[in-house]
Amino acid sequence: MTLRRPATAVLSAVLLVPLAACGGDGGKEDGAAAGPALTVLAASSLTDVFETAGAAYEKDHPGARITFSFAGSQELAAQVRQGAPADALITADAKTMDGLRAETGKPTVIAKNRLVIAVAEGNPEKVDELEDLADRKLKVVLAAPEVPVGRYSEQILDRQGIEVRPVSEEPNVRAVLSKVELGEADAGLVYRTDAASAEDKVDAVAIPDARNAVAEYPAATLKTSKRSEAAAAFVTWLSGPEARKILKEAGFQQP
Repeated sequence: MTLRRPATAVLSAVLLVPLAACGGDGGKEDGAAAGPALTVLAASSLTDVFETAGAAYEKDHPGARITFSFAGSQELAAQVRQGAPADALITADAKTMDGLRAETGKPTVIAKNRLVIAVAEGNPEKVDELEDLADRKLKVVLAAPEVPVGRYSEQILDRQGIEVRPVSEEPNVRAVLSKVELGEADAGLVYRTDAASAEDKVDAVAIPDARNAVAEYPAATLKTSKRSEAAAAFVTWLSGPEARKILKEAGFQQP
């Protein structure tokens, strides 16, 4: 196959520039009244749910401030390797996190996800199953193979022997979703939660579990963090009951 004020989503389109805008005071701890300010790098598929989770964390931890920087996991990994000033990392796959063992603490899987076929509202092209994506008349968009959702897509299609020629390969799942929302593509493989976030613009065609892939979201602190205790507390909270409830309500599966 060829293939967010704090807790507001900050969508990273480039590597280090967004962090300069949202990274606080260059690593110095804020005063006690202000509490710790954390910068968290997170996979783009967590954009919506982390707005809710960040607000909940700040409410439960008076004075705490969380700034998120969202991008494809491969972009986040590049930021970490380049020494971006951040405190914690959540990727959309274990492979990316495993490649950063020297830069992170021990990761913990906080949620799982599955893929669906995103199509225009009403499914005008009548896409019913994975095999339909092989139709050369259909404009299909996928994430690039180096992106977690792109690798999951490749696994799914290759296992079924389905050859798809995408009209474009995107840098993250939100870019794939956007192509379908804007009518620039007839279909695309995205996470179930991303399709749900745009249910007024796209429909989701389910992929049976036996033919699907399970995406894991590991979270870890970054060894370069100057707020290591606060970062560890946030990562631990992500595995707790309140965060799990928020993730479940957003459609994520329990780890």
